[in-house]
Amino acid sequence: MTQADTVDIMEKPLSLCLKEGTHRIHENLDNRLSGFAPFADEQSYRRFLRMQLRLQCATAPLYQAEELQKLFPGLAARSRLLEVEADCRDLNVSDSDLSFDRLAGTTALITGMPAAVGWLYTNEGSNLGAAFLFKLARDKLGLSESHGARHLAGHPDGRGLHWKRFKAQLDALAFTEEDKAQAVRGARDAFAFVNSAVEELMADLPRPA
Repeated sequence: MTQADTVDIMEKPLSLCLKEGTHRIHENLDNRLSGFAPFADEQSYRRFLRMQLRLQCATAPLYQAEELQKLFPGLAARSRLLEVEADCRDLNVSDSDLSFDRLAGTTALITGMPAAVGWLYTNEGSNLGAAFLFKLARDKLGLSESHGARHLAGHPDGRGLHWKRFKAQLDALAFTEEDKAQAVRGARDAFAFVNSAVEELMADLPRPA
């Protein structure tokens, strides 16, 4: 990294570093996931829920971590683990699959506070983008914020304001250049974790015509 690069990353807000540093892997994941048409039918949506369960199990300990709660006031209330578990039950995901996916979630390796912040960024960002997914779940599958699509529902204060507050908390962190780099790596690792879950759970689904 050149001196100019160092100045650049230090001057950029952390949220922008994370957005730019994950743009390609985020875009690739979105394209791959949409190619499996996870809202085409209940079978496909169940696989989508199981992927979400793995991610929420992987990140759940972060929402309970005291160090992170001090940096992100209200963090504990942001977790969507209980909601996605309820959605899985609504769609009759088997107990054996639930147990398997919970265990798969615990395999995520998240080391250090900056990396944990990167994982939080990826998970919280997925909630911002869930408005479109919630509409698909509602219109194509008849699901709602009280049945089957709880984890996709927006925050009572609105998705935009909820995300704006989280970004402000991110950008208030006194991160060094290396901290920011580790956060970006953590966010990329989170996207890679989700991508692996998508491939494992959805690759055998019938492709849309």
